Amino acid sequence: MIQANTSDKIAKAWLWLSAVFIIIALLSVLGYVFIRGADSLSLSFFLDMPKNNWREGGILPAIIGSLIVVSIALLFATPTGVGAAIYLTEFTREGRLTRLIRIAADSLNAVPSIVFGLFGLALFVFYLKDFTGGPSLLSAGLTLGFMILPTVIRTSEVAMRTIPFSEKMESYGLGASKLQTIRNIVLPGSLPGIITGLILGMGRAIGETAPIIFMVALNPVIPKSIFGSGNTLTTQLYYLAMEGISMDVAFGTALTLIVIILILNYSTRALNKYFSRNLRR
Repeated sequence: MIQANTSDKIAKAWLWLSAVFIIIALLSVLGYVFIRGADSLSLSFFLDMPKNNWREGGILPAIIGSLIVVSIALLFATPTGVGAAIYLTEFTREGRLTRLIRIAADSLNAVPSIVFGLFGLALFVFYLKDFTGGPSLLSAGLTLGFMILPTVIRTSEVAMRTIPFSEKMESYGLGASKLQTIRNIVLPGSLPGIITGLILGMGRAIGETAPIIFMVALNPVIPKSIFGSGNTLTTQLYYLAMEGISMDVAFGTALTLIVIILILNYSTRALNKYFSRNLRR
């Protein structure tokens, strides 16, 4: 039989190899995209309009379109997801209903993104076209909002359940109502977790192509309204790569996406540390 000390060494070596493999894989992807796309990055690449069917110029319309779509998704998912989490933690007891809601949220989190795209196409482009304008940035944003909603619900619920029961009882003991306790105790205390969920959802939304490919066009114009058409970084990248128009611009767009997602991930850690430190005071 293998001794306990030997087993520990084998397990430790396996864990180290797993960590090293993940780091090497990440650096390989980032390095390859950086080498292929770094030459395309410049101030004009971010601020200029595309020219010659995206072969030249910049990606400004795609950047603006991505920001608009993600903003719409967050504006929809934040109040809905946080509200659902408040209901699950403060306004209902554990039972069949709460288990059903959690199962539904977890199941939605596992649904392929292309299915959300078909759902958004049917709901927002066909049935609610008078409200959304049909294929539009609003339709795309609402579809992404549905996609990230389970993440917001679950992270917010977990964050709210970390609030000590004694703190809420102290608030009730001072005469505060349930809504006042939620506003003054629950929401401030769970804010780091809520923000983490929102940023993670934002990172997923900005990197998705399949859910919105039916709702945005490759119009190289700056969107004038959320009810109008536009394009995003992911749809532009798909178009450039699939059509073989310009791989240099495609890798530059991919590198821009990676940088944005890395910034969002770093912001998550920074905000968590900031709010946790201030809450302890």
